[in-house]
Amino acid sequence: MTDTNRATSTSTEQWTSVQAYTLAVICLLVGIAGGWFIRGSQSPASATVETANTSAPAIDNANAGAQTPTPAQMQKMADTQAGPLLEKLKADPTNAGLLENIGNIYYDAQQFPTAIDYYQRALKVQPANTGVRTDMATAYWYTGNADAAIAEFQKSLSYEPNKPNTLFNLGIVEWQGKMDIDKAVVTWQKLLDTNPNYEAKDKVLELMAQAKRHSGVKAGTPAKPLQ
Repeated sequence: MTDTNRATSTSTEQWTSVQAYTLAVICLLVGIAGGWFIRGSQSPASATVETANTSAPAIDNANAGAQTPTPAQMQKMADTQAGPLLEKLKADPTNAGLLENIGNIYYDAQQFPTAIDYYQRALKVQPANTGVRTDMATAYWYTGNADAAIAEFQKSLSYEPNKPNTLFNLGIVEWQGKMDIDKAVVTWQKLLDTNPNYEAKDKVLELMAQAKRHSGVKAGTPAKPLQ
């Protein structure tokens, strides 16, 4: 997806406090859609992967009237936030850091095809950036493409074989996307074996236990996504 496919915004357009607040809430909740994922560059200790214990912050009185934005509104808000970076990108179109940050904005706004586009461009400059590649793989999952997600996770691991967040997310897609319990458990066990001090060890063990409950399901049968 290119810039011309996104809603345009002017340099003078500003977010209202309600818009900014609403997008912030959506950014906090974006991981809930898939249930469990950890961002590629995120500390596992700061990640919330137990959806039953995840809730949005309370809305204060000033923003009590805020409504959940439509996809078009989410894209417009992301376009506005990305605007200054897009201007910088015009003068420096191969700046991997700018491309990554723009991709992150669209990822957090659930504009996953657009995020993938910017992540791809960043990876052309820095193909070994495993954080970006892991986030791109997760974005592929959110678009419903488990095969592309797994391929990108595997490519990330070719650069950094023991990267914990990549292994964490790969196991989820092997389980939820392919119902390959054995592969998922092997992936998570590798995570624990190669990262003995992994901060999210308890979360991994919980996932392994849940996946094993599905052990009677034939490999290759997509699981129902977590809600």
